[in-house]
Formats: sequence, C-alpha cells, structure tokens
Amino acid sequence: MHIPDVGEFELDEDMGWHFGPQAHPTILRGAQTCLILDGYGGDDELPMFRAAILAFLAAPFAVLEAAQEHVFHYYEDMKRYLQGEEGFPRIEAPAEVWKHVRFGGETSFHRRHDGDRAVYVSLECNCDWEVEHGLQIVLRHGDEVCKVGPYDGHLTNENAFADPALEGVIYRRL
Repeated sequence: MHIPDVGEFELDEDMGWHFGPQAHPTILRGAQTCLILDGYGGDDELPMFRAAILAFLAAPFAVLEAAQEHVFHYYEDMKRYLQGEEGFPRIEAPAEVWKHVRFGGETSFHRRHDGDRAVYVSLECNCDWEVEHGLQIVLRHGDEVCKVGPYDGHLTNENAFADPALEGVIYRRL
C-alpha cells in the first residue's frame, strides 16, 4: 500500500500491522524509527492516517517539550518507589528528563475505536528511571501529546483506567 508523501507500507499477515518506511522525525531529534500502522481499516481511513503521519513527521521537538512537566511527574512518582535502587538517575528539573529518554525504533499509528475515533501515535521509549515498563508518549493527530506514563498500550488515560473523568488527563499521578 502506498501513502502519498510518506511511502510504501507492507502488511505483516501474522501481526496484522502495516510496516512502513524508516524516518528520522524532528520531534524525535532525528532518531530513526519505523512507521507502523496498527488496526488500519482500509482506504476510507487512509486520509486520517496520512494526516497524522505527516503531522508527526513535521512536528518539532517543542511538541514533546510542552509535555516534559508530565514526564517529570512520572519520574518523580517512580523516584518515590525506586530511589534506593542502584543506578537510579537524579533529575532535578523537567527539562533534564530528555537526557534519560531513548526513543524507540518503532512508531505506531492507531485509530481509536471509541471516543473521538482519531488517529493516535504511540511512542514506546526506554527511560533510565523505569527500565521494565519504559515510557509511553501518545500524540493525538500526530502533533499533540495526550498521554505519558509507563508503557501500557492504551491511547488515553480514559481508556487505560476505564474512567471517563480522565478524558484529557495527560499523566495520572501514581
């Protein structure tokens, strides 16, 4: 399948995902990532997926910087639980979190099947303060951070906790 201005995507029958080209988006500070469509439902969804991919590829790192306070809160929550652990990093300010985050090799695009039915981008990252669950950053439409926290595979906190009151909550403190 070809997505104009993006490239070719091949269906992996076993996974049900469409694996696309490698990219070096500015939002990831140029880190290489493979674009993956998860749950792509056919040609009628192509314009929404294409728009989210193009928005993501064009987004500046400032989009993530706007959410660094939330990422820092996640760090602080883990610090309460793991501070005595060997190798636990010391991070003094929100802007320092990015020194401890490594963006993953895959970026997945999902259509939410309830709520707004928009296309969301899920970034699975490694971070120095939570080596087991890492850091998940989710962007609505490819350029608006809507969720951060440990990787749980959910696109919103509303879905993760089955709580409509969490609609719009970027990070839910532990």
